[in-house]
Amino acid sequence: MHRMKIVLGSIVVVAVLVASLTLAGVTGAATKEKQGVTLNLVAYSTPKPVMTKLIAAFQQSPAGQGISFTTSYGGSSAQAAGVAAGQPADVVILSTGTDVNLLVDKGKVDANWNKQSYGGVVWNSVVVFGLRNGNPKHIRAWSDLVKPGVGVLIPNPFTAGIAKWDIMTPYVAQRRLGKKEPQAQAFIKTLFQHVVSQDSSGSNATNTFLSGKGDVLVTFESEAINGKIPYVIPRQTMLIDIYGAVIKQSQHKDEVNAFLRFLKSAPAQTILGDNGYRPVNKQVFAQFAKKFPKRPGETTVNDKLLGGWRAVDKKWFDPSKGIMAKIERELGVSTSAG
Repeated sequence: MHRMKIVLGSIVVVAVLVASLTLAGVTGAATKEKQGVTLNLVAYSTPKPVMTKLIAAFQQSPAGQGISFTTSYGGSSAQAAGVAAGQPADVVILSTGTDVNLLVDKGKVDANWNKQSYGGVVWNSVVVFGLRNGNPKHIRAWSDLVKPGVGVLIPNPFTAGIAKWDIMTPYVAQRRLGKKEPQAQAFIKTLFQHVVSQDSSGSNATNTFLSGKGDVLVTFESEAINGKIPYVIPRQTMLIDIYGAVIKQSQHKDEVNAFLRFLKSAPAQTILGDNGYRPVNKQVFAQFAKKFPKRPGETTVNDKLLGGWRAVDKKWFDPSKGIMAKIERELGVSTSAG
């Protein structure tokens, strides 16, 4: 009987050891598999510094343990065109709905991408005027940008997402001033006759402005803040939505969705607020309300004068028939996103 107890005890010990080793092997394999996950992030150009901070914070969170990133930054529309053409990507952060819709149409992003929390928006900004020290040209309103001798920097709208916001905002401003459609379109044409440089991205436009070219940089509020550029928010501005979406062909959708959820979490939204980006999380935004004032004429891309990104893209940014294509051709500027 005593020997039987010893034998049974030995069997139990062996079973426990086998189970432990098996569990350790499974856990080790899972850890090894997770540590081997690398996400390809393709994003618009200007948030590169804050994305570095956000990625580091995500990697320190339980959901981000063992996940690494390769990153690509550039003009939003050019980035979207690259992904549509086959550039490796698991997740995109883009600055217009037009760019995400392109990926939907190309079968790269699910058509329901905007059904996720906050409509797929990960943070906000607004359109501002970046100025020279002391604002020597006394620029406050859109009408000041078309005065004689004023040089404006707006990127190419066929490569840079911010440029689309830069165009839609003054268009709405003109319409709200009572201008008819032809007059509002004529204002945009006149505005682009004052544009002295159409860079490929928002960050390139900032570098051109900082090099001394032009009198006013039309850009993201966040870009002016982080570039330490004096700026004013015009009375008629637009709330800019920044979108995050998972690529359908990604082999790491769980990790991508965990990253997108993290971007909307309080810790990540606080990092964004601290770095000049408007949190989409309302509770976090309340902590930064004084830093990010709302202007009386602030509008959105869904305003009835615009009708959302599909309508905006067809009317304004179709590379062959759009209003901006005609304006750019007259100026001798490329309408290619590549």
